[in-house]
Order: sequence, then structure tokens, then C-alpha cells
Amino acid sequence: MATIFYTATSLDGFIADPNNSLDWLFQFGELEPNTFEAFLAGVGAIAMGSTTYQWLYDHLSAEADNPQPWPYLVPTWVFTSRQLPTMANADLRFVSGEVEPIHRAMAIAAGDKNLWIVGGGDLAGQFYDAGLLDELVVQIASVALGGGAPLFPRRVDPPLQLLSAKTYGHHFAELHYRVLRPHG
Repeated sequence: MATIFYTATSLDGFIADPNNSLDWLFQFGELEPNTFEAFLAGVGAIAMGSTTYQWLYDHLSAEADNPQPWPYLVPTWVFTSRQLPTMANADLRFVSGEVEPIHRAMAIAAGDKNLWIVGGGDLAGQFYDAGLLDELVVQIASVALGGGAPLFPRRVDPPLQLLSAKTYGHHFAELHYRVLRPHG
């Protein structure tokens, strides 16, 4: 089991635009081939921040222009300090506080499968700060947003170990990193 921050980012390092929207990403359409479906098949639990959840809710719920069911079949922990609406037929667990005890509960629920940190970057950073983040898989899109939610607002030292770099289509490069732990 590994805890993995798998996400897409703009070339200038933002995962959402200044309006906290992911709409910029959908201009590229479905990326074929890609690693997402295989990655998702290995996920047993999900963590996301409240802004990520709210964006999904706004775009999927019965209140959206084109309602869709919750896309994930595994339990999802939503880190929040505010009340959020719930999605029908979704295994959602709204939590707040330190990531360590929640990570333990996620690991139990996931069994031998991976934990996916969906976003945002600050939440992934909290898992990193706690020594709980094992890998980063970043799809870099060929677009610059000029601002927004940063990919990973943390200093990373020692540096990450690059495991692979691949191109997908004409607009994406995927970088896969292992998180190295400081010695001592």
C-alpha cells in the first residue's frame, strides 16, 4: 500500500485556476492512452480537500446542469472546516484536524490497496509534512494559468526521486516520483 498524490497541473504549477476551477483541464478532452484507469483500480481509499469536493459537488450533484453520480466506489475522506452538502450514493466521511489518525483509518479501509490524495496541493503537503506521502504522479498539461491553487506549496528536501517520465498525446507529460525520507 502507498499513499499517492495523483493529479494534473498546468505548466506553471497550478492544479486549479484563480477561481478554483478545473475547467481548464477539460479543453484537452479524453487523454488516450493514460494511466488513470489502472491507477484508480488500485485505489482503496481517497482523501480530498473541501475545495476539491465542492467543485465536484457543484459539477456532479442533482443541482448541476448535467447531474452525474459520484464517480468513486471507495470511501472518501473530505478534509474540511465547514459544513458541506452530501452526494447521494457516495461513501463520504467529512473530517477535520491532523492527517495522521485519518490516514490510519484510510489505510484500514483500503486494505492492501493504495490511498489516493486527490487534492488540493495543501492537503497533499500535510500528508508530506507528516511523513505519510509515498509518491507523486503529476500529469503536466501544456497550458499556463498564471495563478490559482499551487500544485505542492511545500519545500521538498531531500529532493524527490524521479521514477519515470512519459508523454501522453500532444499536450501532457507524466512525471512519477518517489518521496525520499531524510536520513537520521
